[in-house]
Amino acid sequence: MEFRFELALCAALESPDRVVARQLGAGVTRPGARIVDVCLLSPGPDFDARASLTPDRIPAAAIEARVGPGEAVPVADAFDLPPERANAVVDAAVDAGYLERERRDGRPFVRATARYPDDWIGSLTAIENKPDLGTPGDLAAQLRYDVALGLFDRVVLATASYVTRAHLNRIPDSVGVWRFDPETGDREVVREATPLDPDAPGVEIREERSLRTEVALVSLEAKARKRRRIAERAYGKGWRPEPPACAHATPTADGRPRCDRFDRVVDPGRECGPGCPERDPADPPAVDRDRLRDERTAWVADPDGTGPRRQSGLSRFR
Repeated sequence: MEFRFELALCAALESPDRVVARQLGAGVTRPGARIVDVCLLSPGPDFDARASLTPDRIPAAAIEARVGPGEAVPVADAFDLPPERANAVVDAAVDAGYLERERRDGRPFVRATARYPDDWIGSLTAIENKPDLGTPGDLAAQLRYDVALGLFDRVVLATASYVTRAHLNRIPDSVGVWRFDPETGDREVVREATPLDPDAPGVEIREERSLRTEVALVSLEAKARKRRRIAERAYGKGWRPEPPACAHATPTADGRPRCDRFDRVVDPGRECGPGCPERDPADPPAVDRDRLRDERTAWVADPDGTGPRRQSGLSRFR
């Protein structure tokens, strides 16, 4: 249920003035300690410059390397990384179109194809999905983590449940609450999110116990680096999963994987393997995920073609 809820919410939130992505790491001192269900990226002033670089994620190590669009520099001088790791980063950045490589006297050199924009991230909103508030699990702890760290500009809880005062009292006051119907796509704002301060140091909750909470202080610089990594991941990844390789798979109009036999959206990674009794192996159905994302969001599939097509920041949540 939660997977179908998440995909329906992503589809409903798509808009030409933002990028939607799902399942992104949001820990700083422990990168895998927190995974955000959905992330909304709103464009900043330099968004068009970022979109013109590449539709893919640019590796963080390439962005942070000592290399620009001017004179090519030796790979060994550009990266403070072991040679194998540096070469892997260069390969990924070249494939993405951000770096270009050449050899001089047998040594590898790199240069950036363009200057990386400083101010392309307008805002980041984290959405935690909990369709059924009757089984909250670690919801309160997850939201406390997000608010204390302040990595995102806003934090929102999305649910299909009726929201009571008791529910609101269990979560931080700054967390916004949406009631979302995955069948109709209707969304009610039960409580507006209070803006957080990503431009200030944060506190990362590492472990909560009954009498003691272990935390780590996170500097403004570390938060800025992590925000850029999240934005890059969101821009390159999106939210649509690959359709299952099954004869019964048919995508919805907005690109969600649907099964004709079960008459519903399915999770290909968990429901469509050899363990499915209705499985009929076949080529995956044709679904142009790039076209859908290009048409429905601020992401640009072909920056060398029509280029950025739309103004940024027209509305926040419509």
